[in-house]
Order: sequence, then C-alpha cells, then structure tokens
Amino acid sequence: ELYAILVDALCRSLRLFERSLSQKTEPLSSPKLFHFAPPILGHFFTLIYLSKDDDDSLEQERKKFHKYLSLSMERPVFRRSNAFMFQDNIAANAPLINPHEALHASVKDGVASLVYGRYSYHHYMQDRMDDNGWGCAYRSLQTLISWFRHQGYTDRPIPTHREIQQCLVDIGDKDKSFVGSNKWIGSTEVSFCLDTMLGISSRILNVSSGAELAEKGSELSQHFQIHGTPIMIGGGVLAHTILGVDYNRETGELKFLVLDPHYTGSEDLKFIQQKGWVGWKKIDFWSKNSYYNLCMPIRPHCI
Repeated sequence: ELYAILVDALCRSLRLFERSLSQKTEPLSSPKLFHFAPPILGHFFTLIYLSKDDDDSLEQERKKFHKYLSLSMERPVFRRSNAFMFQDNIAANAPLINPHEALHASVKDGVASLVYGRYSYHHYMQDRMDDNGWGCAYRSLQTLISWFRHQGYTDRPIPTHREIQQCLVDIGDKDKSFVGSNKWIGSTEVSFCLDTMLGISSRILNVSSGAELAEKGSELSQHFQIHGTPIMIGGGVLAHTILGVDYNRETGELKFLVLDPHYTGSEDLKFIQQKGWVGWKKIDFWSKNSYYNLCMPIRPHCI
C-alpha cells in the first residue's frame, strides 16, 4: 500500500513538471519542486517554479493559488522561502529553528499569543564570531531578520555584525570608527537596520522599568495576534527577544516567552530548553531598575 502511494505521488509530481513546462513558450530553464505546508491547510501543497522566475514575477501565480485555497492575501505562503524545511535539508551546525515549540505556557486561564511561523535562534559565539559581552542586540536583530526570511518577505542573507555596523554608518547614525568595534546597539538601531535593510517599519515601545511591562500585556498580545513578529527588547546593557506572551486579562497575570541571545554553547535543543535559554519568564525576569525599549516590527501586507 505504501509503495502504491509513493508511485502515485511520483506520477503526480511528473505531471506537475509536464504541465509547468508545457505552459512556457520562452526558452526553458530548470524546474524545481517546492513543497509547502501552510498551517491552515493541514497538508502539503506542491508547486513547480522555474529557476529563472523570481518571487516578484510569480506574484500573479501565487495570487491564483491563494484564491483557490481561500488563503489570506496579507502574508506570503508560496514564496520559495516558505517551502517546508525537511530535516535532511538543515545543516548540522545551523541555528536552531523555533526552539520554543515544545514549551507550554502556564498562566491560569491565560491566552497565549505567540510568534507566527519560523525563525532561527541567533546567539553569542555563532559564525566563528566572538561577540560575548557586547553582541546580544546584534543577535536579536539577526533573529528578527531570520523571521522575515523564513516567512518569505526577503531573501536577504542574515547580516554580519560588521554589515550591521556599516549600515548604521551609511545612514549617518554612527561615525566610521563604529565599524569593526565591539560597541553595543539598542532597539532604535535595530529599527534603523530593519528599515534600511528590509524596508520594514517598527514601533518603539518605551517603559520606565521592568515592572511597567506588567501593564503591557494587552498591547503585547495584540502585537503577536496582528503582526506575529518577534520583538527585540533592550534594557540596561542586555538585549533579549520576546517570542510571545501568556496573559490573563481578568487577573493581569503575565508571562513572557523569551529567547536569550547570551547563550554561548552549541545548538543543543534539550540543553537550551532545560537551562532556560528559551522559556517562559515571570515579570521579575526584567529589572525594576532599568528602563526598556521594545522594537516591534510591523508585518507588511503582501503575498
């Protein structure tokens, strides 16, 4: 029975290739299968794109499938970077993808609002870069940009620390000596880089202390429900990434799903979860003596 299913799947793939090639009148280029698994569908959906066709030129074709499947016209589903990532296609030393997924919220009668889709966990000491003690906001920015890559909004490679610094120099925010330095950046600089590198606007939320974040449960929940983007938060000399909140509107109890870029070890998912490098944190995780700025990227509406 399994053999018959596999043969049928192969035949359908070949028919897809045939149909795709027969519709092209110009010189042929290499066709490639892309398997998608939109959460709303609950099953795989396979498309064939020719190597010469970029995502912009395929917009009308994607719209056709969005309409056919009654999918939202506000977020990409069938761009190349939306393709399902099989385990065999992920390099052994690559940043972990969605390390939070096995963790469960614990606020009584709370509503969990989480990051949408995929992101990569970027942290200290990756890419043979020793940024221990100063690079946490750079790593959080890399995680934010990875989200836009995984969701299909950009195919721009993850920027290096030097490229981030050069970006800030180019827009006049920093002087030339900043490039190659070990100087920190904050949420404002992160928003500048998102705007310059990706054309993504962000909202900056300021709080006078960590305790004041307890009053932002509704606001943060709404962000994740509408935009679904990870949030970079900086306070004092530390930066973190917020992946979601669990909030009870009646009692005001609030927990934060935090991804910590200060981790310096290997890509060991079990260890990272057990030691709390990604996990649900209470309000006292944030310092009462530090003010915080949150960079909250705004998701563009496009397919």
